[in-house]
Amino acid sequence: MDRSWMQKNRLSEEYKKGVLEFLKFAETNLPESNGRFHCPCAKCVNIAPLEAHIVWEHLGVNGICQNYTKWIWHGELSDAPKASPKEEFDVEMGDRLEDMIRDIGQDSFQRANIHDTLCNDSKIPLYPNCKNFTRLSAVLRLFNLKAINSWTDKSFTQLLELLKEMLPEENMLPNRAYEAKKILCPMGIEYKKIHACPNDCILYWKDNEEKEKCPKCMTSRYKKKSDDEGCDVTTKGPPAKVLWYLPIIPRFKRLFGNLNDAKNIRWHAEERKCDGKIRHPADSLQWKKVDTLFPDFGIEPRNLRLGLSTDGMNPYGSLSSNHSSWPVLLIIYNLSPWLCMKRKHVMLSMMISGPKQPGNDIDVYLSPLIDDLRKLWDEGIDVFDSFSNETFKLRAMLFCTINDFPAYGNLSGYKVKGHKACPICEKDTCYHQLEKGKKTVYLGHRRFLNHNHPYRRLKKAFNGYQEYKVAPKALTGEEVYHRVRNISVSFGKKQKKITSNNIWKKSSVFFDLPYWSSLDVRHCIDVMHVEKNVCDSVIGTLLNIQGKTKDGLNSRLDMVKMKIREELAPQPRGNKTYLPPACHTLSKEEKRKFCQCLQGVKVPNGYSSNVKSLVSIQDLKLIGLKSHDCHILMQQLLPVAIRGILPKMSDMP
Repeated sequence: MDRSWMQKNRLSEEYKKGVLEFLKFAETNLPESNGRFHCPCAKCVNIAPLEAHIVWEHLGVNGICQNYTKWIWHGELSDAPKASPKEEFDVEMGDRLEDMIRDIGQDSFQRANIHDTLCNDSKIPLYPNCKNFTRLSAVLRLFNLKAINSWTDKSFTQLLELLKEMLPEENMLPNRAYEAKKILCPMGIEYKKIHACPNDCILYWKDNEEKEKCPKCMTSRYKKKSDDEGCDVTTKGPPAKVLWYLPIIPRFKRLFGNLNDAKNIRWHAEERKCDGKIRHPADSLQWKKVDTLFPDFGIEPRNLRLGLSTDGMNPYGSLSSNHSSWPVLLIIYNLSPWLCMKRKHVMLSMMISGPKQPGNDIDVYLSPLIDDLRKLWDEGIDVFDSFSNETFKLRAMLFCTINDFPAYGNLSGYKVKGHKACPICEKDTCYHQLEKGKKTVYLGHRRFLNHNHPYRRLKKAFNGYQEYKVAPKALTGEEVYHRVRNISVSFGKKQKKITSNNIWKKSSVFFDLPYWSSLDVRHCIDVMHVEKNVCDSVIGTLLNIQGKTKDGLNSRLDMVKMKIREELAPQPRGNKTYLPPACHTLSKEEKRKFCQCLQGVKVPNGYSSNVKSLVSIQDLKLIGLKSHDCHILMQQLLPVAIRGILPKMSDMP
């Protein structure tokens, strides 16, 4: 069939006649399509099948994609030779460039020349007669290495210059990092830079978008520029603070544009083993409650349930110890457990820049994300599913948040410090204020055991009393909402804070989501944070590490006040105070054996850090422990090391 009409003006008779012949060609070669064909216009780029009359309108308005010369989506057989195994090359992110280009979706192709450029770069060989690399695939692999090894743009430019000299003269490799980024730019994910008040009062967004001063604290939106005499000038400087927001809706569209990802999203409904055991969030009561309360949402297995996590980090390492930036991450719980926590599927939705942490004002920065989540719940978005080859209405919900305890307080609006710090017990929190240690300890944990549990009757092993109290009942989402809905808060570091006896600080921004108050478990504590804190305390106490041990003079004096462990009470001896050894106290020789045992442990590659590098025999302590190292120590290595210093059964009386 003659394809010259594709180059003609869209208003010409030749073009209109060519479109009619094209549709007849598709109808003849795809009789099972029932009048629905992939639309090859410059906007849709064969993303989704549409009715024939809609395809006719799109081709008339947008024009046909100029690079679509082989009509493989409309019944024409491909005559391209199959590549031999030797010609195939492995790329970590996959070398299916055509699929990757299609995964980007129609939103990135509002201008046809962007798509044309990508397609051309995917076909141009890196140098004449090169069979293994195209210009796009070579740049893609090099950028993959740059990201994995954290190369700077300067070092990457130097590498490109060297490679360009080593390759044949007529090679198409760019010689600068900037030029390489321009090649991959259309494949990138869009982001928004939203200016923010440096005092965390507002975002310059929506109604405040045109303002140049914060209406609350009157702080300038921009940094001031000064001349040589140090006087202020009127020219605008860079923004004082910026929120980097990566919209989640385009990323969800791209997720379903990938065939494998679109299939994996259904894992919880089609491949999950259902035997009554909790192996996945889909086995939880909350997942089933959502299916019951919102049947229209639960009946579609492709609807997404997301987890949110955020915490402070220092992007400058040891160069700045006072900086705190807060990334906000989303996890897709529809995926299998071995995929949902992989780096590929953990989505960075926003980056709240420092240098100070947002604290209770984090709701100001979460507003754009909450707006998108509300749209995904109320209206949904039309998404093409490449696995089922159809367009459907995608909806999503925020299932829960997972954070450490301070971030828990920032997101939930509860005061996690002081005498009422437990968000479950609330006003019934059982606390005890230590006089010498100046800390608040919470000793009522035995209330949550069964009524006839033997630990409830023990005195000496705990605080000297038996436990008869009943565990308090956790508040429901509706009860929490009724308590916080009338709390008035003015966000911002310079705003006057209203002192109140209320243990709730604010009505969380998550209550703007219609379903949030219906969830039983809204906020969770990260187990790895808890495990690392416990591990540091256990190791510090066993090895008596200065500043980390929990057994000191003040601890012994507080136990005297509480009338427990009287045999460990400090004993004055002249000008010094003698602390009787506890059952966990190790001699210097036992500490050395303990450290030598850990130093001799060898683990498989990737199992944990090199344990030998974590042990300091000279100082008799462990250094540089990461969260996963603490997990391995607590679960497996620590019992082995302690067993080596215990007395043998034959030596015991």
